[in-house]
Amino acid sequence: WGFDGSSTQQAEGHSSDCVLKPVAVFPDAARTNGVLVMCEVMMPDGKTPHASNKRATILDDAGAWFGFEQEYFFYKDGRPLGFPSSGYPAPQGPYYTGVGFSNVGDVARKIVEEHLDLCLAAGINHEGINAEVAKGQWEFQIFGKGSKKAADEMWMARYLMLRLTEKYGIDIEFHCKPLGDTDWNGSGMHANFSTEYMRTVGGKEYFEALMAAFDKNLMDHIAVYGPDNDKRLTGKHETAPWNKFSYGVADRGASIRVPHSFVNNGYKGYLEDRRP
Repeated sequence: WGFDGSSTQQAEGHSSDCVLKPVAVFPDAARTNGVLVMCEVMMPDGKTPHASNKRATILDDAGAWFGFEQEYFFYKDGRPLGFPSSGYPAPQGPYYTGVGFSNVGDVARKIVEEHLDLCLAAGINHEGINAEVAKGQWEFQIFGKGSKKAADEMWMARYLMLRLTEKYGIDIEFHCKPLGDTDWNGSGMHANFSTEYMRTVGGKEYFEALMAAFDKNLMDHIAVYGPDNDKRLTGKHETAPWNKFSYGVADRGASIRVPHSFVNNGYKGYLEDRRP
């Protein structure tokens, strides 16, 4: 299917044609016999990936497993859901995994549970939901085996959330630090990851070599971990500074959190990159 790339900032008006290449299909429970189609953007020849098509460039290994934790804010009338018209609500503390109207309001839980059902009906491996640290902030988790499958399911889950909240008059804010330099958490998409080697062989020597490689490639990783991430990765609010690599057991203030289970299992299992 061809489309006008000049209207999506993917082409110039004098040569505007781009092509969509279907790569994944998901059942759409919101429509009778409906499907949602994930596509890659191609050049007019239908063969050459567009410069914006990063999916076509990534390695895909079925042995690479990812558990993504997508944080986001509900926004209503230009501010986080539950925030007063001026100023701020009570400080962070009771909102994380919160329950009760004063903590989560009267609509957020309805939305996240409806979103969960839509994802499961679409065949998306939706693993869970929780209210997050800031008021109006929530999270859902997506697990996938293989880089492209995991990423496709995350993108489709985001789409379903954005579409779902239209009928509630609520927007979704994925920006990593929507409240700026205040004492309120930002939003990340922590990436729990493992390879077959990490799960079956592992070992302390391999782990230390892996961490050295992460340290060496710090800036390359930060460059693709999301725009404005320096505003979120400050060393505060459960983050590590964006320009310094670190790791630690159960340390949510480190770049890489090492689960106790990983160490207790002979340095085998998964790790969590908290920077994306």
